[in-house]
Amino acid sequence: MQEKLTINYTNDLHSYFENWPKIVGYLKENKQRLKDAGETCWLVDIGDHVDRSRSIAEAFRGKANISLLNEAGYDFATIGNNEGITLDYDDLYHLYDEAEFRVAVANLHSQTEEDPSWMESSWVVETAGGVKVGMIGLTAPFPDFYNLIGWNVQDPMEVLKREISSLRSSCDVVVLLSHLGIYADRDIAAAFPEIDVIVGGHTHHLLHEGEFVNQCLITTAGKQGFHFGEVEIIWDTEQGCIIDKRARAIPVADLEDDTDTAEHVAIYSENAAKAMHRPAVVLPDPMPCVPYEDSRVMDLLTDYLRRWTKADLAFLNAGVLLDSFPAGAVSYMDIHRICPHPINPATVPLTGEALEQIVNAALQPDFVSFPLKGFGFRGKVIGKMIYSGLTFDITGTEAKPVAVNLKIHGMPLDPNKLYLTAMADTFTFGSLLPNIKQAEGKKYFMPEMLRDLLLEAFKEIEK
Repeated sequence: MQEKLTINYTNDLHSYFENWPKIVGYLKENKQRLKDAGETCWLVDIGDHVDRSRSIAEAFRGKANISLLNEAGYDFATIGNNEGITLDYDDLYHLYDEAEFRVAVANLHSQTEEDPSWMESSWVVETAGGVKVGMIGLTAPFPDFYNLIGWNVQDPMEVLKREISSLRSSCDVVVLLSHLGIYADRDIAAAFPEIDVIVGGHTHHLLHEGEFVNQCLITTAGKQGFHFGEVEIIWDTEQGCIIDKRARAIPVADLEDDTDTAEHVAIYSENAAKAMHRPAVVLPDPMPCVPYEDSRVMDLLTDYLRRWTKADLAFLNAGVLLDSFPAGAVSYMDIHRICPHPINPATVPLTGEALEQIVNAALQPDFVSFPLKGFGFRGKVIGKMIYSGLTFDITGTEAKPVAVNLKIHGMPLDPNKLYLTAMADTFTFGSLLPNIKQAEGKKYFMPEMLRDLLLEAFKEIEK
């Protein structure tokens, strides 16, 4: 005799609610259909459902996301880095207080008090036929950020070494809810044969039919809900083992909306707009901004960043502002719309030699027009780099510009001296500017985001 377990999952929605009614329409209907047939179907979210670059998540600090997951009938979840490090400590601590589903995150703990009541490491649940399924959740470890806002995050591999054997011994099937990314998932599958299925997210990969590593099925379904995932596990009750497991990513384009969900999203959107259309500041003059040019507003923001962080110099890419500001009243919604990124300020000590290399790299046309994705950036292109405290002349050609005569506050740049440099945390990740990633002594400022500094910079020139 065989039993089929179905897991439908979403990952990395990033509060992109345009697709949410279609997803929920399928999930509700499929779950009810399988239940009527005597089968088990669980709905799971793998994190980054919240994204403060979207107004609903910003206005309600993620609480509306949890309500929508409740209304869709979700059973289980883990958290992503957008829940974990873009919300302040109290907002995350209470984010899932009203959740009607269980939340597993085994590698995150409060620094100062008991973990929130909703936070579990793992659990064992039974299917309709009595198959015991163990689930454990893990989120991407960003200790430099978590430590600043009151959380300790542990290495996922160490947590699994400590916990996976006891979980395996207490159940028939082990499922990892992983907001770690596909590369970590592959490493885990290779290292831990105890895990049968990894339902993944974080790196936005789209695996149409999953993939197998060390007989473990790995699956993930892209981002923003253009696809969602389905995993089927076939259990043979006589043999007492899994005899088949398969996955698919389901596109949403041709699915029907769930009308109740569409209505609820519309109401949340309207209420978010009402909350955020409050006047924030009154500007005496218009503030035009385009990503490929200098502008007064970028000068204001970059200069405020330097002064606020007490750095020697600062730089920001003009692509962080997505539109211009008019003269007159500017609302919180305007500021959020034009600077939506969940990006924090950072400082990094850099030598003069490294700074010269960075300036020259950022001058190149391919860098300026690069369509950056991820690392908190929600714009279209990086744009021109704007500096405060640093000046230089440009020689060379249009295709290959070169910075010369670099000066810090009027003094020639010393190639051997360390300069405290303020920037968006975006540039401390990845390989965009290797000198920064490799540098030691990085400092992040939280929970402030760039738009918070922009508002304060505007207040200095307010009417």
